[in-house]
Amino acid sequence: MFLDVLRRRNPRFIEAAQALHREGRIPANAYVIDLDTIERNARILKDEATRLGLKAFAMTKQFGRSSSACRAIMRGGIDSAVAVDMACAKAVHRAGMKVGHLGHLQQVARAEADGAARVLKPDYWTVFNEAKAREAAAGAKAAGRVQDLLARIHAEGDTFYRGHEGGFAADDIVAVADRLDSLAGGRFAGITTFPALLFDHQARKVLPTPNLATLTKTAEALARAGRSGIEINAPGTTSSVLLAALAEAGATQCEPGNGLHGTTALHVVEDLPELPAMLYLTEVSHLSGGRAYCFGGGFYIDPIFPDYDVKALVSAEPTVAAGALRSVEIPPPSAIDYYAMIDAAGPAAPKPGDTAIFGFRGQAFVTRAYVVGVSGISAGAPKVETIENTAGETAAWPI
Repeated sequence: MFLDVLRRRNPRFIEAAQALHREGRIPANAYVIDLDTIERNARILKDEATRLGLKAFAMTKQFGRSSSACRAIMRGGIDSAVAVDMACAKAVHRAGMKVGHLGHLQQVARAEADGAARVLKPDYWTVFNEAKAREAAAGAKAAGRVQDLLARIHAEGDTFYRGHEGGFAADDIVAVADRLDSLAGGRFAGITTFPALLFDHQARKVLPTPNLATLTKTAEALARAGRSGIEINAPGTTSSVLLAALAEAGATQCEPGNGLHGTTALHVVEDLPELPAMLYLTEVSHLSGGRAYCFGGGFYIDPIFPDYDVKALVSAEPTVAAGALRSVEIPPPSAIDYYAMIDAAGPAAPKPGDTAIFGFRGQAFVTRAYVVGVSGISAGAPKVETIENTAGETAAWPI
């Protein structure tokens, strides 16, 4: 699915990645990022967010917190990140980005709260309960600051991914706000949820979840209680074309992630302003039983679509031609992805060493892939800027 969009909308990126691999300049099992395009996409998102009065925090987990990608996003105008866990927070801080939002999706562990408050100094810190609020506030007080806290809320009928549940009851928000304000070192700043928007497979559109209405109703309750200037953080499936809907619902913050590299579900069914800026590259290792086995390590395919025929471009030379497409069997999530199996039937069968290019909505941070940032593709002069692990740290490659 995403490979079709890549081939059509950013073919030079594919060919540049293939050429760099053929030249031995980037490794197999690598998420490759088109830094020129991610900078362009960031500028589109930032400009629209600014027009609508939204703060924009970049999500970096999908592209493995690449330091060169963080810098490209900053050049595009987004200078703050949302850190979904402490690994994200440390990586973006190292790369020079501000930590705009910490604690959502994953809360900060007790022993890390002081360091997060003192070193990372997040603009906003999401808490799911009073214990976490106390930890964040105490860390901020010790660091001589007051921390703006966002309360994660939920109401009956809201939608959460399994394992993402948690937060304060929306009906209690006025009392929650008062309690957070009472914490030394803490201040109630607003509310958040996830997801506020989701792709609907049947409608082939992005639609608001019940959570977005919960945010709106809860903000109204806070206003009736005399609270003004409340931050409303509304992440989920963020493209520039969807920001107006968030602003209309009262949101003040958005958090583009896959939109930065053109791989939201909506990018498959519509040509949106953001172009695809990430691919997965590997190479053929060996042949067996009519299959070409390619190196794995990065095959986490975010299950936003039902199962489909995964394909790869497999070639010894740079190409986006349909004739180089081959079907691929990816190991199931329960298996370790040492290899994926490429159909090797018919003429021009893959050979060991051939480059294989995939396009999918990846989650690089949960894999053991390399992450490679490449600049200069738009000018026809590709240059490898960084080769890192998924924590945004320089990788030892080649040995």
